[in-house]
Amino acid sequence: MALTLLCFAALLAVLRPAWPTLAQARRQWVSGGMLHGGYLGCLFAAIKLGVPAGLAALIMGMQPLLTALISWRLGEKRFRAIQWLGMALGLAGTALVIVGSKGVALVGGAGAAFVIAGLLLITGGTLYQRYRGGGAHPVAGAFHQYLSALAVTGALALLFERGVPVVWSGEFIFALGWSVTMLSVLAVLLLLRMLRDGDVSRVAAYLYLVPGLTAVQAWWLFDERLSPAAMGGIVLAAVGVALVLRGGDFRLPGRPASGGRA
Repeated sequence: MALTLLCFAALLAVLRPAWPTLAQARRQWVSGGMLHGGYLGCLFAAIKLGVPAGLAALIMGMQPLLTALISWRLGEKRFRAIQWLGMALGLAGTALVIVGSKGVALVGGAGAAFVIAGLLLITGGTLYQRYRGGGAHPVAGAFHQYLSALAVTGALALLFERGVPVVWSGEFIFALGWSVTMLSVLAVLLLLRMLRDGDVSRVAAYLYLVPGLTAVQAWWLFDERLSPAAMGGIVLAAVGVALVLRGGDFRLPGRPASGGRA
């Protein structure tokens, strides 16, 4: 979080965007605490307690459907039957990918509680950012989000991880650099742009593609075999996302709505 904060500070120095008001900054603190501090903290804590990464991904795979249900109840829009079908297919595809990759194992107790808490936090943070987090420049807003996330994770680290040694290695440095530059900087800026320009349910639906793309990368980079179930799940999840995106009016960022379907 500290390294990510430094990256956004450098971007602020170069781009010099408008600084958010105190009210806007407070809203970014809330969404950042949930999205980056709470969600990631819960996910890593669950994995540390023995929750398989596949099971954690499967539970997190419910996030698009949960987001759509809540936004529907909040009255953002009426979803067509084809969009609900797409959400269901995306969830089924995610499950097939993980089961086909042998990534599911039963686990209970505190680990499962952390995963469920992470699911609720990423859903709540996404919705809060969509409905209350607007108005701030994406880079300035992300800076305040990671300021909040650093406070949350820093406090937790001081409470629970004193004396834990860090083993510095090439692999660890690469993973840390990737997490900072590609995930925390680039991916978050893309997410904030998508939330600003599109409705939250369609943005969330893209998360159904993550397990499948991860499985393909594992096959490409680490020679992990893709089972027929996993390959079918990749296709099913992609079909689900396509149905969600085509289920209503959709405009690309920066282009006016045409009145027809994409």
